[in-house]
Amino acid sequence: MSRFEALLSPGSIGRLVLRNRIVMTPMGTNQERSDGHLGEAILRYYEERARGGVGLVIAGVASVCWPDGAANPNQAAISDDRFLPDWREFAQRCHAHGAKSAVQLQHAGKVAVEDMARGRPLWVPSVPELKAGDLYSHLSREERQQATAALRAPGARVAFHEMRAAEITSLIEAFASAAARAQRAGVDGVEIHAGHGYAIASFLSPASNHRTDDWGGTLEGRARLLVETLRAVRARVGADYPVWVRLDGCELRIADGISREAARQTAALAAEAGADAIHVSAYADPTSGAAFTEAPLVHAPGGFLELAAGIRKRVEVPVIAVGRIAPEKAEEVLRTGVADFVAMGRKLLADPELPRKLAASREAAVRPCLYQYRCVGNVFLRKAARCVVNPFMGRETWLPLAPAERARTLVVVGGGPVGLEAARLGAQRGHRVVLFEREAAPGGRARLAAHVSPEMRLYLRWAASQARAEGVELRLGEAADTRAVREVAPDAVWLASGARRQPAPVVGAGVPVIEAEAMLEAVPLEQGDLQLGASFDAALPGPRIAIRGGDVIAVKLAEFLAQAGRAVLLLGPGPEACWAPEMAPPRRWRALDQLERQRARLVSGVRELSLSPGAL
Repeated sequence: MSRFEALLSPGSIGRLVLRNRIVMTPMGTNQERSDGHLGEAILRYYEERARGGVGLVIAGVASVCWPDGAANPNQAAISDDRFLPDWREFAQRCHAHGAKSAVQLQHAGKVAVEDMARGRPLWVPSVPELKAGDLYSHLSREERQQATAALRAPGARVAFHEMRAAEITSLIEAFASAAARAQRAGVDGVEIHAGHGYAIASFLSPASNHRTDDWGGTLEGRARLLVETLRAVRARVGADYPVWVRLDGCELRIADGISREAARQTAALAAEAGADAIHVSAYADPTSGAAFTEAPLVHAPGGFLELAAGIRKRVEVPVIAVGRIAPEKAEEVLRTGVADFVAMGRKLLADPELPRKLAASREAAVRPCLYQYRCVGNVFLRKAARCVVNPFMGRETWLPLAPAERARTLVVVGGGPVGLEAARLGAQRGHRVVLFEREAAPGGRARLAAHVSPEMRLYLRWAASQARAEGVELRLGEAADTRAVREVAPDAVWLASGARRQPAPVVGAGVPVIEAEAMLEAVPLEQGDLQLGASFDAALPGPRIAIRGGDVIAVKLAEFLAQAGRAVLLLGPGPEACWAPEMAPPRRWRALDQLERQRARLVSGVRELSLSPGAL
């Protein structure tokens, strides 16, 4: 029996019975078609998560007024009957694999980027005061162009329209019609998105709703749009059709934002109005990159559990918790009554088979998420979401993994992440694979990152163990010279030996100056041991350290050392370059914010270097 008994037990949301309590959280992925239709790419993406054993697949951010109110250039629509066949197909694909289906209904309101691109005014409860932020300050020039492409489109403008009563009524009708459409398509339930700064959330927040009429003022007035929407949906779909709400448990870094207590009261009002469950998320200042990694893209493990627990005590309906919840923590959450269901997003992008592996007591086989946010980072840059550890995510339609027509003998040269993955997939397809790695342990130069990244340590263990499990012959400590390769007699050789960096010359006086990779290479690593310990601390030259480099390795090392209490000076790229361009923007925002909090000094454009003892 799996040790995840609670997580894998059946559960109900209203009349909807799920085979387990793992919910695929709705996410915008930019994989839909540009005309509002789902398309095969996103359908296969959802189907793979259903096949992997999840209890409920919630399709993210379906626009109820499309094209009005859309946030992404490629976003699903449920605003017209012509989209019904798409949602019927979505439901059928989920059902074919034993999963239930749901669609999240959304109007982006003040963050409807596609309205900006087309010159349409943004629907808001009150005209906001524009605020400058740092959202674009740590992006490369190319990334800024990608992220702001909608604002530079012909006819684009940023204009706000304070919604009149008739427009509020029309929005309520749009949500009700969309819910009825989902029901007609055979979708098992709907989630009303009332968080993340979108239209309904902007009415709930006192920071954005300054109205003095019946749609503002008191908490009940601000919640009226949500309550009336729920009532209208219920009137349209009936008492038995599952309907629930996604709410912000609080707003962070927003003056006069939603408080924890206000969120609990709103959750109670939603339950009274007919919500079958409350899905608890959070929101933060949308103009700040660092705030974005606190909410809604929470970086702290289990970062929203306190919010879910508070709402769970206030309502009688089930609560869905979300926010970087590992399976072990999810089991604890369910057993202790913090929540009734656990929503997973990034974990299911990394490994859609996570539920089935847990059920088979194969948790060690679950591919770990590195939390590098390439998935969300791509969407921010108006591209389709991708995953740094799962090459199939978003490519399910054209990157199938089928058994080989003829088994061959393959040699892989290099035991880094790419080599291990290539070897594993080759063996999985039925080939005989021999991997040469001249070092005594697998991992390649990613072992350097493992010094300062627990997630990378887990990933490298997974990659090596799964390659072995598929039958890959790992020849560690053995160079792939001509003699060794010829002895294998391969049909093909895959080179995955990576590249070597040339360290820049550095002159120091009184303060230790190190190259990031050289620092990490100086730390002894025993075969198979990727743990931090006294050996790492002993290798540090002192309490004050200058690091030369502006790439991902230098930034992550500086982040680690600063958090360990060292005084850090990071000497980085030229004035036109950004720090750690290899990082997805959300992870970069997080790292640079942490360095600032630890009072590390970042200096760019350094050509020649000479440091005195007082430099740090």
